[in-house]
Amino acid sequence: MLKRQTVWLLTMLSLVVVLSVYYITAPKDTNNHIAFVDNGNVAEQQANDKEKADVAVEETEAKNGNVTSSESGDDVFTALRMQIEDERSRLRDQLNDIVASANATAQQKSDALDKIEKLQALTEKEATLETLIKSKGGYDDVLVRADNDKVRVTIKAKNHSAKSANEVIHIVKSEIPEADVVNVEFQPAG
Repeated sequence: MLKRQTVWLLTMLSLVVVLSVYYITAPKDTNNHIAFVDNGNVAEQQANDKEKADVAVEETEAKNGNVTSSESGDDVFTALRMQIEDERSRLRDQLNDIVASANATAQQKSDALDKIEKLQALTEKEATLETLIKSKGGYDDVLVRADNDKVRVTIKAKNHSAKSANEVIHIVKSEIPEADVVNVEFQPAG
């Protein structure tokens, strides 16, 4: 029979192993980043942003107010969110495979880790924008998809105007200043 000290030692070692695995696989918390505020010439920066930005406002309405899709608007938004999440999960898995690979160089692993962090930050920015736009505009649902310097915002709303689209664009530019192209699309609310 094992001595008490041996059992205690084995228990502690297994606890250390479990906690180590959890620490390595757990997502990193990005809430502890410091935000920097640039008090430069804001008017000049906004003028430059307007010149750089190629802004397209798309308004889609179904004929006679009827939605031709077989799915409801909520299902479409949910399906799109799930599709985006699946694509990002696959990309994240590929990047994690590179990090875990014994054949990858240190530079490849570093690049993969940077891409993972950018992907996580992008996902958080999209979620923040969705919540912000939904609360400020009083919309039924909002879907934000960001890709490099392009951001596409789909809004489910009963009423919409060019002014509300411009407000959404301003919100997006404040959260993602590197976005050069911002598309705002309105879907009729049922």
